[in-house]
Amino acid sequence: MATKSQAKPIFFLLVFVSSLIGISKAGGIAIYWGQNGNEGNLTATCATGKYAYVNIAFLNQFGNGSTPGINLAGHCNPASNGCAFFSSQIKSCQRLGIKVMLSIGGGAGSYSLASKADAKNVARYLWRNFLGGSSRSRPLGDAVLDGIDFDIELGSTQHYDDLARYLSAHSKRRRKVYLTAAPQCPFPDAFVGAALNTGRFDYVWVQFYNNPQCQYASGNTTNLLNSWNTWTSSINAKKIFLGLPAAPAAAGSGYIPPKVLTSQILPVIKKSSKYGGVMLWNKFYDDSNGYSAAIAASV
Repeated sequence: MATKSQAKPIFFLLVFVSSLIGISKAGGIAIYWGQNGNEGNLTATCATGKYAYVNIAFLNQFGNGSTPGINLAGHCNPASNGCAFFSSQIKSCQRLGIKVMLSIGGGAGSYSLASKADAKNVARYLWRNFLGGSSRSRPLGDAVLDGIDFDIELGSTQHYDDLARYLSAHSKRRRKVYLTAAPQCPFPDAFVGAALNTGRFDYVWVQFYNNPQCQYASGNTTNLLNSWNTWTSSINAKKIFLGLPAAPAAAGSGYIPPKVLTSQILPVIKKSSKYGGVMLWNKFYDDSNGYSAAIAASV
């Protein structure tokens, strides 16, 4: 038995360890930013303290011999190199410990990978223009993003596994290239299923919306929870996130009222060691609905 003088250090050590365990089980919120000019800039987005991850959306033109192109809606004009000023804002987010990704793909655009060589060329372009490489034409300035998010919803389903391997090959001990993905909840995802099977992805924010067979609807959590279990038991990724619309208008279906989310869904899925948090589409809708604020304490 410890003496009185020994008991204090042991007590505080146990408190410290318990706090670390609590932190390890806590999740964060990932947000998509870039598709509405009325959602505020990146500095303001990160300064809210709500988000642990920001996906800049989208690089929606790449591959198959095309000239890569970024579309940030009303935020800037990339054609005139008008988005480079976001470099300082990206760095301000990173100084707060927030990981900032470039999301490639999206629901509208022109993109595909024609071959393994094409995937290698796209990986080289991403490395030089958004990550740790160098280029005279970096669309977002000299900020080094933390990684690449795969939100592939169009075109060919081929060679995204090659792209993931080429990108992850740039990871170094002192500068990791994070890979994330936003597959649809029907398993396996038609577009990035093969890429996810490479085991190179750190965070996977599954879109549990616009897919009735695996989302919440009318008080029924069964389809969503069954799908969650499939994803967490089948994908070799560091963390899996529950991807949701941040307001009813943000998606065609799948919105979950905050009280339902915090009382019936999060307590269940947080039991998984793969639980990483919640992903929201998108910043504009979160601003209008206050969704992240409503769920922050439970994430």
